[in-house]
Amino acid sequence: MTDLKRTPLHDLSQAANGRMVPFAGWEMAVQFSGLVAEHTAVRQAVGVFDISHMGVLRFSGPNPKDALQKLVPTDLHRIGPGQACYTVLLNETGGILDDLIVYDMGDDTVLAVINAACADSDRAWLEQQLSGSGISISDEKEDGVLLALQGPDAQRVLEGLSGTSLAELPRFGQRMLPLPALGVDVLVARTGYTGEDGFELLLPHDAGRQLWSQLLNAGVTPCGLGARDSLRLEAAMHLYGNDMDTTTSPLEAGLGWLVHLENPVDFIGRAALEQEVDQGSQRKLVGLRLEGRAIPRHDYPILDGEQTVGTVSSGGWSPCLEAGIGLGYVPKALAKVGTELAVEIRGKRHPATVVKRPFYRRPA
Repeated sequence: MTDLKRTPLHDLSQAANGRMVPFAGWEMAVQFSGLVAEHTAVRQAVGVFDISHMGVLRFSGPNPKDALQKLVPTDLHRIGPGQACYTVLLNETGGILDDLIVYDMGDDTVLAVINAACADSDRAWLEQQLSGSGISISDEKEDGVLLALQGPDAQRVLEGLSGTSLAELPRFGQRMLPLPALGVDVLVARTGYTGEDGFELLLPHDAGRQLWSQLLNAGVTPCGLGARDSLRLEAAMHLYGNDMDTTTSPLEAGLGWLVHLENPVDFIGRAALEQEVDQGSQRKLVGLRLEGRAIPRHDYPILDGEQTVGTVSSGGWSPCLEAGIGLGYVPKALAKVGTELAVEIRGKRHPATVVKRPFYRRPA
């Protein structure tokens, strides 16, 4: 693993008994105390994830939202300073190049958090598309730290460290937050990838290391990639490269709410999505729940009778539901909730039912 990149928290993760594995060109902790223990900590209390492998880009110049608006199907002018939104980058055929979160920082500045596996290709594509626009792109994170503090106790813990109330910060709201003990103000957003309340924080290198240690000393559970995946799967959140890629459109991926065709901007992929709206999607992403102890995995065949009608895009065991769950694409006619299908696991058929997504929803 000598060619893999390491985050500023690599040694601290190892010291916390993190088991390191390769992931998207990085060496990351897959688990610390165990997947189920970490998963449960986030659902019932609070956990912290090192997500410093993800990219953070700064777009600066005259009207950066106007420039970016031509690259995404979501109306970026629905958000203002102090707000953020989830969206996707599309190619000309309406396929998804990556998913990202866009932050309006005001003062002609926009940030975007992008996936680690797509960081280099995203930046090259964005620079090509924005060439001549007057918008400059820079690395906002550099050697800094990106943390995700997730769970029902996340607000209490972060307020205790900052001395600042976060009660008025809405979902997808973002602001600068003072951390007096560290002597810095950091960007905090009420976002996450777990289906729980929580925050994502961008910090300088040294402050990030200090905050990680403070959180662990305060009893926050360190969590790895394994729990991050099981949590997002229960919340039916998409994983780029599995549940969406350049061969899937946001409409068939269940992300039609990101597509604002009433906005007249001629964004890349618009014509393809308009055609799909007119003709209807041929397939749909569905949630599947299996019977018994059967666990679906990525690429397992989805069956209707004896016929293979799709493949599992993401799957695993749900600690909260105590059942195997998965996502996958099937023909539109088989996508209705309640449809009885099956998943083939090691040559055997295991009954599966199309269920409403998300599989898990946090208590109100």
